Amino acid sequence: MNILIINGPNLNLLGKREKGVYGERSFDDCLAELRERYASHTIHYFQSNIEGELIDRIHQFGFEGDAIILNAGAYTHTSIALSDAIRAVPAPVIEVHISNIHSREPYRHVSMIAAACKGSIVGFGLDSYRLALEAVVNG
Repeated sequence: MNILIINGPNLNLLGKREKGVYGERSFDDCLAELRERYASHTIHYFQSNIEGELIDRIHQFGFEGDAIILNAGAYTHTSIALSDAIRAVPAPVIEVHISNIHSREPYRHVSMIAAACKGSIVGFGLDSYRLALEAVVNG
């Protein structure tokens, strides 16, 4: 399978920011482990703090790839444009969050992208990405 992981704003700071919420590991370490564990699949990675770049990447990959795993960060709670981009492409999108967005501030309880996604995985730390890959690979 050809899979893209997309991380949105501030996720480039994993391992450095709010360690009590997001942990101490960088995403580079997590990605290396995922690529090793799922070596028979091609895992691409993209991160941006810019909403339009996330949308562009969904458009580019969503017509040729097999699946997208998306942690939209704070755009989860604000972006109808991301929701529309997800709906526009045939590749299934799995929404991922490191923290449990439902146990945090009230404004984080609503996901503007969840209804457009095949499913959501929240609250399992960086292991959320592995769980999303399991869902994609095992169908």
